[in-house]
Amino acid sequence: MLTRLTLRDFAVAAAAELDFGPGLTVISGETGAGKSLLVDALGFLSGMRADSGMVRHGAARAELHAEFTVDAGHVAATWLSEQEFDDEGACVLRRTLRADGGSRAWINGRPATLSQLAELAALLVEIHGQHEHQALLSRPSQLALLDAFGAHGDALAAVRDAAQAWSALLAERERLSKAGDVGERIDWLQHQLDELERESLAPDALAELTASHRRQAHAAGLISACDDAIARLAGDETPSLPRQLQQVRGAIAREQAHEPRLAEVDGMLDAAAIQLDEATLLLQRIRDDLDVDPAQLEALDARLGRLHELARKHRVTVDELPARRDAFASELAELQGAGERLHALDDEITAATRAWRQAADALGEARRQAATRLSSATSTLLGELGMGGGVFDATLEPVAGDRPDPQGGERVEFLVSANAGQPPRPLRKVASGGELSRISLAIEVAALGLDAVPTMVFDEVDSGIGGAVADIVGRKLRALGASRQVLCVTHLPQVAAQGHAHYRVSKSEDGGSTRSNVQRLADSERTEELARMLGGVDVGKEARAAARKLLAGAQ
Repeated sequence: MLTRLTLRDFAVAAAAELDFGPGLTVISGETGAGKSLLVDALGFLSGMRADSGMVRHGAARAELHAEFTVDAGHVAATWLSEQEFDDEGACVLRRTLRADGGSRAWINGRPATLSQLAELAALLVEIHGQHEHQALLSRPSQLALLDAFGAHGDALAAVRDAAQAWSALLAERERLSKAGDVGERIDWLQHQLDELERESLAPDALAELTASHRRQAHAAGLISACDDAIARLAGDETPSLPRQLQQVRGAIAREQAHEPRLAEVDGMLDAAAIQLDEATLLLQRIRDDLDVDPAQLEALDARLGRLHELARKHRVTVDELPARRDAFASELAELQGAGERLHALDDEITAATRAWRQAADALGEARRQAATRLSSATSTLLGELGMGGGVFDATLEPVAGDRPDPQGGERVEFLVSANAGQPPRPLRKVASGGELSRISLAIEVAALGLDAVPTMVFDEVDSGIGGAVADIVGRKLRALGASRQVLCVTHLPQVAAQGHAHYRVSKSEDGGSTRSNVQRLADSERTEELARMLGGVDVGKEARAAARKLLAGAQ
């Protein structure tokens, strides 16, 4: 939910900071004081096109800042993670509007595009009363709300999975069909595969081939080095190293009694003597394995030459030849079975279509039942909200075509008749902002805020109503606040009294310029504000008594 909204040099607001909590927060004030500035600020933070006219006169830029709390499992948290804007659970939206018409946006302190800002804001806040910010005007949003209202999550997932399975099978069939006559390709693949399979391409075999070739290519030098080393160790021309070590150990042993540390030296020399013996034996074994064999070297050269030629042919390294061989084998097996696979795919596609149809029919029936319930509940609420004779109808329309659709076999259109005798029209074509706000309120209350957007904003939802209807609107907003955070800009005391928190926007003049001031009201101040809303300029005892009664009734 929204926890804090900060404005600086925005329209007539020099500086304002508002803290929000759960439930219903109402915002009131005199006409022209700037009550809707808070809604406008959220609109710009939701990606609305920049407007230099919203920068306070004389300022270089306006700054808007909103902080939200987002539960770990909420879709907004997932979006932040996927877009790499996540920051230990934080969710901060910031935007600046420059006087020259430019703007910049940030999410959790990182630069963001307006489209990214709009995507995230759509998951966090829903503004009612302005066409361009109302998600309920979008048909995809209407379908999502209906599915949420009917708890169709499992049924929708089954339809989506079935459609994806069908699409995968169709793509496979199209790919195989485009291949056409694959006889030449099969022959070519078989030839390439035969060439590669004639060679030992296992990593160990390649490593041994390289080592053998190097050893044979340098056999003469290796033999000479081994013979020389063995001669020196054996002492053919000079005293051998083992004999010299023994002489050194004897000399040390004679003096060891006078210096105990010489014992450690003697131990080291003893170990060295053992290592020399082992080195001599290993050298002899290596020498025995070496033999200058021109025929063997020629054979090794030929094998390496074939491998490098194959690598050049297939434009890979020698080490990558096994992967190329496996790829040829896989494609060959697929093409050899293409005909049989095509026949099998026809049957599988038919079965997948049947499975989607069964899942889509089940979802469609559930949607029809949910649409009936939502239509009835919303129509009843329209009457309670002062739109007597108004009718709401969630109409389902079949999707054209026979391709399995991940969203099911139908779409929904919200139709509304605001007055008795008028034909229902699509909600997105309703012209009156006040009617649109109340219709949206009725839908949200009927659906109990099941569209997952945690914060809902109603701007002048009570326009054109009063009396008992105003009291009902206030109660409905408060009821909606039990499941969602609700912010409401209002001019009616009956609505304002229902708020769990109350802000008052007032205006003042300073040096010839008008400024808006926002103040959170204490209980006693709420009484005075409601009395003002009831009584106008002259606030009397009767107005204060009525205000206290409204507050008491709301509690």
